[in-house]
Amino acid sequence: MSFDFIHETLPQRVVFARGDAPGAVAAEVAAVGGTRAMLIHSGPSAEQVEAVAARLPLAVRHDDVAMHVPIEVAERARAAARTGDVDVLVSVGGGSATGLAKAVALRSGVPIVAVPTTYAGSEATNVWGMTENGVKTTGTDRRVLPASIVYDATLLQSLPADLSVASGLNALAHCVDSMWGPRADPIDRALAEEGIRGLRAGMIGLVDGAGGLDAIEQTLYGAYLAAVSFASAGSGMHHKICHVLGGMYDLPHAQTHAVVLPHVLAFNAPGAPEAAARISRAFGSQTAVAGLAALRRAVSAPRALKDYGMPGEGIAAAVPPILAAIPTNNPKPVSTDDLTALLRAAWEGDEPR
Repeated sequence: MSFDFIHETLPQRVVFARGDAPGAVAAEVAAVGGTRAMLIHSGPSAEQVEAVAARLPLAVRHDDVAMHVPIEVAERARAAARTGDVDVLVSVGGGSATGLAKAVALRSGVPIVAVPTTYAGSEATNVWGMTENGVKTTGTDRRVLPASIVYDATLLQSLPADLSVASGLNALAHCVDSMWGPRADPIDRALAEEGIRGLRAGMIGLVDGAGGLDAIEQTLYGAYLAAVSFASAGSGMHHKICHVLGGMYDLPHAQTHAVVLPHVLAFNAPGAPEAAARISRAFGSQTAVAGLAALRRAVSAPRALKDYGMPGEGIAAAVPPILAAIPTNNPKPVSTDDLTALLRAAWEGDEPR
């Protein structure tokens, strides 16, 4: 193993506060000097949002949130932040709420306190994304990295099982891409391996109902490690595919990642034996592909892109922009035929090959 690399750890506070999101969020807002908060929320119950809001120096409440952060939605949120003269953003919800807060912070530099209610992981990265005219653009900027994260497992108790599974597999995709992303290094791979281990254990506990809040926290722990490793390693083949498809066809984020992941892993694993060995070790399986397949069976994972609104005739149109976006250091070269076959299998719900 070569140790000729540069690794940068992003600065961020992480607070696990089971049952006390309102108090923990209030403390984090105070820690960043917030006196006029903009609360961006989507997903949690009204009661949960009200409990957080009651402890904030609230200036603006905003629930105009949409998947993939359409540019017009971002502009409305930016205008609301300017009008309210806010000095801290509090996002309560999944990746769409976090992403909208990032869109505001990208322009304003206002700090974010993120309160995730899914396993999306966006809260732990400096990656932003917005969609305009069917094209999703992503980038990195220190201004969008939340200053603090508050994880409260009780906020995820009402998350439906199918969305928990899709969101957890989305987090697992961060781990897999971190094994061979454009800036991947041994530290990223170590974090990603532990992230897979945590996500596997947590997700099985979520689905069988035996894990309770402990399973939720275990999954949050894995999702956090996944996001940290991904922020360092960068976006690989899997995420490039999903970002293009999501932007072009307005597909649900987590389910798209959950469907595409096994196909990318099966394609890339032969070209990355060290990464594949780490993944299989984290799963406790003979191979990386077998380990992921076993987990997907155990949690009844999403299988086919056609089930989530992608048109079959859209495959051909998606291939060129995906090919243009795949990093040059992907473990294996990717041809038009390779990518077309992969997308067709993911669309049909076929077994990876």
